[in-house]
Amino acid sequence: MREAIRDRERLLHIINAIDTILDRVEGMTFEALKADRIVFGGIAYYTMIIGEASYKLTRNFIEKHPDIPWQSIADMRHHIVHGYYQIDVRILWNVIQNDLRPLKSEIEKIIAETNWKEWEQASKTE
Repeated sequence: MREAIRDRERLLHIINAIDTILDRVEGMTFEALKADRIVFGGIAYYTMIIGEASYKLTRNFIEKHPDIPWQSIADMRHHIVHGYYQIDVRILWNVIQNDLRPLKSEIEKIIAETNWKEWEQASKTE
């Protein structure tokens, strides 16, 4: 069973990974990312962290927040890990450009609106 008490920390891991990616690609073009295999590898790594943290959220938490595509986020992690040599730079670039900022905003909203003490207490009794 996944620890409910860790949902908040996992969300913070996602935000940290998003910030790391966005900070690194600031001002970077698609062509520059495609050409820099080390930076591309780092972006893939932090994308895996986002997926792993999403995957490890408790079922109750995921069910409470169905508006976020948790399964798709976790699937991207699985694709990167298991298809590591076939990562499509265009897909990763699209995620960076279109998905990370809205995901971060949604997670920040969830963090701010959740009574974590109550959440953790309720989760212990389930």
